[in-house]
Amino acid sequence: MEGIVKRWLTSYGFIEAKGMDKEIFVHQSEVKGDKPLKEGQKVKFDVKEESRGPKAVNVEVIEG
Repeated sequence: MEGIVKRWLTSYGFIEAKGMDKEIFVHQSEVKGDKPLKEGQKVKFDVKEESRGPKAVNVEVIEG
């Protein structure tokens, strides 16, 4: 799945994904590489359903 990082705080944020009606939570521990995400970056990821809602996993930056 692909999306855009909409909000990024110190170690977590939210991705707006195509075809999803709500933002997806992402934690820094799920981002490949050692750099934090930035707002506006295009990313690809998988979605894991958790008790608190969907979570982005295996997150990779595509551009930005």
